[in-house]
Amino acid sequence: IVYGSGLGGRLTRWDARNGETQNISPWPVSTYGARPTSVKYHYTWITPIAVSQLAPYPLYQGAQMVFRSLDQGATWQTISPDLSAIDKTHKDCAGDLEPTAARACGYGVVFNFGLSPRDNDEIWLGMDDGQVQLTRDGGKSWQNVAPPALPHWAKVSTVDVSALDAGTAYISVDNHRQDDFRPLAWRTRDYGKTWVDISAGLPANHFVGALRADPVKRGLLYVGTDQGVYISFDDGAHWQSLQRNLPNAIVTDLIVHGDDLIAATQGRAIWVLDDLAPLREANATILKQPAHLFQPATAMRVRQNQTKDTPLPREEPVGKNPPNGAIFDYWLARDAHAPVVLSIFDASDKLVRRFASNDVAPKLPSDRYFEERWLQPPIRLPSGAGMHRFVWDLRLPRPTAAGYEYTIAAIDGVDTPLLPQGMLVAPGRYRVTLQVDGHEYRSEFSVQADPRVAVDGAALQAAMDLSAKVIDTMDRHYVASGEVQAVHKQIDAMKKKLGADPARAALVKSLSDVNAKLAPLLSGEGEDALNLGAIGDALIPLQADLEGTDRAPSQPQREVYAQYAARLDSALAAWATIKADLPALNATLHAAGLDAIKVPARADLAVVDAGASKELP
Repeated sequence: IVYGSGLGGRLTRWDARNGETQNISPWPVSTYGARPTSVKYHYTWITPIAVSQLAPYPLYQGAQMVFRSLDQGATWQTISPDLSAIDKTHKDCAGDLEPTAARACGYGVVFNFGLSPRDNDEIWLGMDDGQVQLTRDGGKSWQNVAPPALPHWAKVSTVDVSALDAGTAYISVDNHRQDDFRPLAWRTRDYGKTWVDISAGLPANHFVGALRADPVKRGLLYVGTDQGVYISFDDGAHWQSLQRNLPNAIVTDLIVHGDDLIAATQGRAIWVLDDLAPLREANATILKQPAHLFQPATAMRVRQNQTKDTPLPREEPVGKNPPNGAIFDYWLARDAHAPVVLSIFDASDKLVRRFASNDVAPKLPSDRYFEERWLQPPIRLPSGAGMHRFVWDLRLPRPTAAGYEYTIAAIDGVDTPLLPQGMLVAPGRYRVTLQVDGHEYRSEFSVQADPRVAVDGAALQAAMDLSAKVIDTMDRHYVASGEVQAVHKQIDAMKKKLGADPARAALVKSLSDVNAKLAPLLSGEGEDALNLGAIGDALIPLQADLEGTDRAPSQPQREVYAQYAARLDSALAAWATIKADLPALNATLHAAGLDAIKVPARADLAVVDAGASKELP
């Protein structure tokens, strides 16, 4: 059930299960554009609403008074008097009014709610005329508890009630309507009897649109200004920027939802700072250490994109999902002298992945068929001073293959996956270590299954088992493909070098005889063909398919593996016979003063053909 407010007091209830909507306004007569003195209820441009977190989950709407519903808008109660500064003896309310007269004519209205997370009877209101109203008895009595220094007609943009300390609340004030751009913010710890100005340290001449207290860590505050977001670790005594990649825009509201900070901006979309755990964990002791590995949050085992259709163009406005995988945050006091190493181990202490700041991204054989902008540079483990974040995609190491293929499941601004990628690890407990200049930092974390997917442990293990066999077969295929192509290339070059010299016709024939034996490994069709390219064309997509699901392998997938593994065994046997004949050929070449035909070592392999059906660049 979603509630949305509109202009002139309209309030709509939307049922997301069936799309049903209903106008549930406490008084369904639009007052949009009307003078406050001419209508029963009046509002600012924004109609404020709020829903309590506590049963029976009252729904509130604010005008110059407060309405409450306990049945999702079917019926309403008025739980406050007129809370504006109206003076009913004031008669001259026509035409354009000075601020003092506007107050007397009752123009002030509720701008936002501050609901207590502990007690439905405690309700704070931020008014748009410089008042902060409070009730602690469910609306039976109200009191204006605004700070004495709060200017008349300054808009109290947010009221935030502490989830940790009774009587503590925070207000942000926006007075730019009166050409006052100062940052204005206060804190009370005694239900508004006294207030402390906590605006010092916020950027001058930049008004505050929102102020929220973290519900988990005491003293951790977030502020949204007309230029971005700021953070305080000491209850507002000091502030620093939390802008990072947030656009330079007015932040009109902030909310802490679970472990995320959500920012509403004026015209630049909704932004989410995911995983506040590092900010909650940060303290002065950490800053005295040479490095610190923050406690990782639980990693959700969610697949990035299962859409196998043409990706949306970059002109299509879309949101951006949070990082996909396990997020590791760490802090370095200074630049590391040696490579920084991050290692992940499973519950049996087996190494799962290892990343280092000096890793070099391998050049994988693939054919890019799209613009380069659909690719992103490889992410390296940072080793410089400061705060860093590294995301592990929860995948095992990428299998070695004779070729890779880009998926069509692409997202603009995110690196296009190259398949196969590696199997996703199973849900469970894991350990991470960070090594920095001889020091090691450890932490544990969990990988949790996608709650929308029923993961069968036996099925997942069956997929892992078959994948392990496919990966081993792909590895042998990679080595054989590289060796065969290298030998074939050398023979072709040697034949070209010898040319049509009759004196060397016997050598050319010997080389041609080897090439003829290689031909079935390089080409050929049919179910029993030894063509390594065709074998790779089956094995590589099979592995990619196993990586794309949590279900057990199908019987046809098992049969395909068995058939192509057997074909590879036959091809390897044929290649072993050919390699056994090379020493005799090389002896003949040596006698003629020519270079030998060499089978390259694994480290020197350069497989250039991903499969028989690929057109090479």
